Amino acid sequence: MSFTRRQVLAGLAGLGIAGLGAGGVRYWLGRPENVATHDYELIAAPLDLELVQGHITPAWGYGGQAPGVELRCRQGERLRVRFINKLDVQSTIHWHGIRLPLEMDGVPYVSQAPVLPGEYFDYDFICHDAGSFWYHPHTTSAEQLGRGLVGPLIVEEREPTGFRHERTLSLKTWHVDEQGAFTAFSVPRQAAREGTRGRLTTINGEPNPTLELPAGQVVRLRLINLDNTITYRLNLPGGEARIYALDGNPVKPRPLGKEYWLGPGMRIDLALKVPAAGEELSLRNGPLRLATLKGGASSEAPGDWPPALPANPVAEPDLARAETLRFNFEWAAALASPADEAAGRYKYWQINGQAWDINDKTCADRPIATLKKDGHYIFVLRNMAQYQHPIHLHGMTFKVLGSDRRKIIPYFTDTYLLGKNETARIALVADNPGVWMFHCHVIDHMETGLMAAIEVV
Repeated sequence: MSFTRRQVLAGLAGLGIAGLGAGGVRYWLGRPENVATHDYELIAAPLDLELVQGHITPAWGYGGQAPGVELRCRQGERLRVRFINKLDVQSTIHWHGIRLPLEMDGVPYVSQAPVLPGEYFDYDFICHDAGSFWYHPHTTSAEQLGRGLVGPLIVEEREPTGFRHERTLSLKTWHVDEQGAFTAFSVPRQAAREGTRGRLTTINGEPNPTLELPAGQVVRLRLINLDNTITYRLNLPGGEARIYALDGNPVKPRPLGKEYWLGPGMRIDLALKVPAAGEELSLRNGPLRLATLKGGASSEAPGDWPPALPANPVAEPDLARAETLRFNFEWAAALASPADEAAGRYKYWQINGQAWDINDKTCADRPIATLKKDGHYIFVLRNMAQYQHPIHLHGMTFKVLGSDRRKIIPYFTDTYLLGKNETARIALVADNPGVWMFHCHVIDHMETGLMAAIEVV
């Protein structure tokens, strides 16, 4: 398998990646006219941000902003993105939550060669599922995501949904100090615990914004957690809000309730009944205000709750004939040697006793599990630590069945927030061949061992 995969990567390096040439490519993102090769040009480049008033933060952005420009396509359409690397480091793009061919998944040395400075790579895939997704690198992730290389990807439903208004809210907490300078994206002591937190929380790159919404209307709010570490405890005191989708997948509409825990990489689509003009609601993370939602003037008749969103075409696992596999997520109980510490290599976490080495390009040659194509599987996920792990699977969608810690209404997702000492059961149909990453989306945890490869053949 490894020899064949390396041959494929060699082919990808020759076919998918190219130098920009002497003339370069213009710094732009949009749907270009008279271009047959791609729909979007998405450029990663340095970007100065004023996150802290009066101070400049040397961020990295996509399309001239951070978080990056919102990409959109319609369900069933082909999305073609030319990624252009104007950074001084290699990078890729992973399309979080999208079911696509392996060669488009954006994992270096597994699905493609890294995109070097001055090169570009053409991503080309069909978006089978509607919903709220996002994109980010899968190389030196703590720094690249930390500096701002994250962005929303919205796949619109094939037919109108009944929502006349919507807003995308990208949540990110930046690792900056009071002068806007970056602090450490990963601190070993914190990586071995909950992960390294930032200190300045923003929505769409702005701290504590006031967002004006049309009064009396039902607005679809697409909340996307783009953060490296933080789980947001989302709540809307006094607001009328219903959950319509989780992690891109529709659910039967239900009230938001007291709060919803949105872990790194996770998404939630809410329907909010906007209050009267001039009235305000507070979108909060626990007791902390994230944004003010204010009713603005509207000439439209008051809106009503839309019907449930149409289900995505995800295969239903047959539990009666499913094979059960068990995965333990645990602390490695080992300190870094002086040599590893000097080289910045830390392994604090492991899955089934195996710690992923982020510096070893051959780790994917040793998958933790091999699944049969179109086989049905139940995964038992056991968290043996005191810290939460948002567990993400590339390339496929799974169904959450149950938990020993909370009541679960079964739903489809690509990322599940596994609580401390929790055991959960998920199920899937292994319908996408390839070598897929299976990891915690607390980036500190992923980069210090909590990742594995799952092969589907």
